[in-house]
Parts: sequence; structure tokens; C-alpha cells
Amino acid sequence: MTTIRSVIVGCGSYLPARVVTNAEIVGMVETSDAWIAQRTGIRERRIAAKGEMTSDLALNAALAALASGSIDPASIDLIILATATPDYTFPASAVTVQAGLGITHGAAFDLQAVCSGFVFALATADSFLRTGAFKRALVIGAETFSRILDWKDRSTCVLFGDGAGAVVLAAEEASGASADRGVLATRLRSDGRFRDKLYVDGGPSSTGTAGYLRMEGRDVFRHAVAGTVDAVEAVFADTGCGAADVDWYVPHQANKRIIAGAAHRLGIAPGKVIMTVEKHGNTSAASIPLALDVAVGDGRIKAGDLVLLQAVGGGFTWGAALVRW
Repeated sequence: MTTIRSVIVGCGSYLPARVVTNAEIVGMVETSDAWIAQRTGIRERRIAAKGEMTSDLALNAALAALASGSIDPASIDLIILATATPDYTFPASAVTVQAGLGITHGAAFDLQAVCSGFVFALATADSFLRTGAFKRALVIGAETFSRILDWKDRSTCVLFGDGAGAVVLAAEEASGASADRGVLATRLRSDGRFRDKLYVDGGPSSTGTAGYLRMEGRDVFRHAVAGTVDAVEAVFADTGCGAADVDWYVPHQANKRIIAGAAHRLGIAPGKVIMTVEKHGNTSAASIPLALDVAVGDGRIKAGDLVLLQAVGGGFTWGAALVRW
């Protein structure tokens, strides 16, 4: 019996030009390069320029993804932009990207699941493509978290950076087996009881301001490692695959200790883990597609590889996707 798979046919990313090293952060708050690197694995991050908005980052990543697969923007009929830092309250930043690509048909909208956003957006696009409602989707994760950081709060300002990554999904007929190319399974979860562990203390209907990011680090760390397992085990059960079958594990790039802890609990060898947090910091919804593009670009991820994507974010939200490249 045949089925429709959402196959990744393009991948791209974009980073702002400005690099902020730990040494620069040390000049702003009481911390040290050694402390930041030891606790988080982060050594530098990118910060968007004045006037450079989330949609600008997203558009550049989208153009790179389209170019990588020699894809005509006119063939895209769905754009989903995962972001917690949109240009405006409305309209969605996705429609700005749509206009920037010269696309006047189909649908474009934003999706908000914080650091899990890209996995949620990928799962949403996959669902639309499998129903036949759309044929080709651009899935983007883009953030300008530097705009919602309290640069006097050393527990959070050292962690985050700006950036964008994107993939193009195409609906293709397949056999329905786990050997198919494309998205094989996705699982999404959330639990609002933990919303106060990682949040922004502002918004249109509360304070009327953008607010600043606030985090209870120890609680977030515990949930980030523990919350990984059930979604990943579910996609393994859905496909009949296991940790030993995974060629590459591409987790949300929060910090190296969370990534290493999650990989250990899942039984995934360190050599299979894609880690870019050192250069990018935590870019929230952008982190997974940024890491994907790095690993595709340097030749690690190749056609036919089984790739596990996994993220945990504020809310709490978490999810996993198993993809045959």
C-alpha cells in the first residue's frame, strides 16, 4: 500500500553578522568565559543588527534552503514559521517572508512552541502534506531572542542567540515502510503546569510590553532531559526503529550538558550527536534547522541517513521527529 511522505528536498540557514563572544559577555555581567563554557558549552553567539528583524533572518534562511535544492519559490504553497519573537503582534512574520519570496498563493502562518517550535512546525506541515491539502512546504525556525533578554541577568543573557534555519518539504508517494525517504513519524507533547519555569514576563494582554525572558534553570534542566524520552520512544514505536538505527541525533541546542544527558538516556552514542551550541548558543526554534544545515553542509548527514530530531521548550512543550534524509 502506498502512502505520502514529506521529503526534505532543501535545507538552509542564516546567521546575523555580529558575533558576541563570552569575553564580551564578561564585560557586561559578573561571570567568566570558563564558567559559561563549562556549564553550557557556549563560546559565542550571533546577535541581530539594529533594524534586522526575525522575518529578515527567516527570509534569508528560506532563500538558502530553496537554492540548495534548486527550488522555484512559486512551487511553495505552504509556509510555517516557528518563532517566539515575531516582528509584530500581527500580522504573522510568515506572510512577510511569503511576500519577500514573491509568493501570492497558498497559506503562510506563524507557530509558537518556543524551543520546540521547529519540531511542532515540521509535524504540522507533514500533516498538511500527507492529507493532500498542500504539495510543497517551507518550514522555518527563526528567532531574535536578543530582543527579549535582560542583559543584566547573567543566568539567561549568556545562553541565547539569534538565527534562522529552514527546510523545504515535498509531498512524494512512497511505500509506507521505514526505509522510505521523508518524515516517518512525529510526536508532540505539552504540559502547561510548568509554564512559570521558563517564560517571558510580558505580552499584549498582560503588561502591554514585550517583557524579558525568565527561567528557573535547574527545573528546566531536569525536565529537558527527562522530557526527551517519551516522545522519542513513541516515534521509535511508530516506526519499528530504535536508537541503534539512528545515524544522527539532532537535538535542540540548549546547552551541552542537556544534550549529552539526553543522548545518554536514549542510548545514542556521542559520535552520532550533532552539536552546534558552541558557535550559536541557544537559538530556540532556529536551533535544530541551523544544526541540520551545518551537518548537511559538512557532509555528515547524507541521503538515506536516519535522523532523529528532538526538542524541549517553554510551556513546557516537547516533541520528536524521525526523518529519513
